[in-house]
Amino acid sequence: MRYRAKTETSSMQVSIIIPVFNEAALIRRFLLNLRERTAGAEIIVVDGVSSDGTEHLAQGFCDRVIRSGERGRAKQMNVGAEAASGDVFWFLHADAEVPPESLNEIARIMRDPKVCGGFFRIRLPTVPPVYRLTDGFAHYAGLLLRMRCGDHGIFCRRTAFVDAGGFPDVPLMEDVEFFRRLCCCGRIVHSNKRIEASPRRYEAVGPARLTFAYGLIATLYAFGIPLSRLAQIYQRTCCAAEATTP
Repeated sequence: MRYRAKTETSSMQVSIIIPVFNEAALIRRFLLNLRERTAGAEIIVVDGVSSDGTEHLAQGFCDRVIRSGERGRAKQMNVGAEAASGDVFWFLHADAEVPPESLNEIARIMRDPKVCGGFFRIRLPTVPPVYRLTDGFAHYAGLLLRMRCGDHGIFCRRTAFVDAGGFPDVPLMEDVEFFRRLCCCGRIVHSNKRIEASPRRYEAVGPARLTFAYGLIATLYAFGIPLSRLAQIYQRTCCAAEATTP
């Protein structure tokens, strides 16, 4: 069955692809909100072998649930794209809240045939002030360095996704690598509408610590440090701290 997104400016079909792993606590609430704000879009959840029942909880709240053979955002998003029927693919995190009229915004941006994709700005809570580095300064730095992460809700034409080769299977920053490939396929346009990003990772690791870690990793990436080395830094600075949080 094909799911046609109803927009004011276009009848293009949008497929929303969500990679998940152990998101039982929020998956139904997320999908209910997403369906309300993106009526008509095809919603595909790709589960990375969750152990908490995420796959079953998502059933009936989206158009399709796919159980990926193995965990990994890149693998899961590629599996979802392969199963999607849309003209436009929109990749979202399961802890995000999309803005109202987001499908119309995507249609407005994609109306230009020279545009191959785009993304949204993000908004974190107003406190602590360090969050402004993420949703303010980092936005403009990302534009300059052609870097954009998955929490910005990257979207693209199906044809551009194929031309870019999908998401690369790398140990870290697969979304940034894909975004850079996408930049070679045509114009990328950002929306000033905001995706409400969850602060849960910042709260688990520590807002200042995680902001610094993200900034350090982005800087080293821009200087060409291998992704395997960046993955080690990420594990030490972020995952270790998260694992020890009570």
